[in-house]
Amino acid sequence: MAIALVLVLIVVGSVLFHFLSPWWWTPIASNWDYIDNTIIITFWITGVVFAAVVLFMAYCVFRFRHREGNRAAYEPESKRLEWWLTVVTAAGVTALLVPGLFVWSRFVNVPSDATEVEVVGQQWQWSFRLPGKDGKLGTSDTRDVTPENPLGVIASDPNGQDDVIVEAADLHLPVGKPVKMLLRSIDVLHDFYVPEFRAKMDMIPGSVTYFWFTPTKTGTFQVLCAELCGQGHSLMRGVVMVDTEQDYLAWLGEQQTFAQLSAPQQTGSADQTPEKTIASGLEIAAKLETVGSR
Repeated sequence: MAIALVLVLIVVGSVLFHFLSPWWWTPIASNWDYIDNTIIITFWITGVVFAAVVLFMAYCVFRFRHREGNRAAYEPESKRLEWWLTVVTAAGVTALLVPGLFVWSRFVNVPSDATEVEVVGQQWQWSFRLPGKDGKLGTSDTRDVTPENPLGVIASDPNGQDDVIVEAADLHLPVGKPVKMLLRSIDVLHDFYVPEFRAKMDMIPGSVTYFWFTPTKTGTFQVLCAELCGQGHSLMRGVVMVDTEQDYLAWLGEQQTFAQLSAPQQTGSADQTPEKTIASGLEIAAKLETVGSR
């Protein structure tokens, strides 16, 4: 009797926790509400199955509890029950799979008018590259990465000369326009993730992965690395600012192009540092090691 009561309380507690829990998703700020809906469907299906199985266990514990003089009934097989279990299981698996296939179909079919934005991850910072006035990103290669060319843009490609280089952990995007994120990693596995956008994808050294989304709300959103990437993993953060079209164009006009950054400085000494700098991964690692040794 006590075991049956505990099983019932587990079901009741699980249901109450699901509906009353303060921990839930951050408010969505992209077109990927399909992902939320798919997860909700999964919650309902698995939740109903969980509750049904545990309550059935509670019923069996209570109904067939030990009594003096009772004999156990043995039934070697039941083809009818096996057919029902097969049909119900197949229906449940199909219900779990089909919504995900619809989402995946949307996920891999990028809108033709999506703007390509390159995201480069390295321990432990983000850099970005946006197309210039020609609307095309130049080609890049990890083998061309140098301190002067941290994104590895191929200098001989004319399409890359007007590319906008953002050597900081903040990216601006226009609201209401689809964006295709081209993801590259220079060193180890990373994962570009903005919780409010829902969609994310691993960044694999030597490969270019991608995902797309359409920002639906203006605001400032935090970028996280969702793949353990070393000692400074928790510090690998950035910011995506979704602006109105006017504010986005104003910000874009203030950024420097690859050609401007590649041009030799006309004034100043050789040891002069630029106004905007980013600590390299090695410097961050050294600081972390110093803190860890204390």
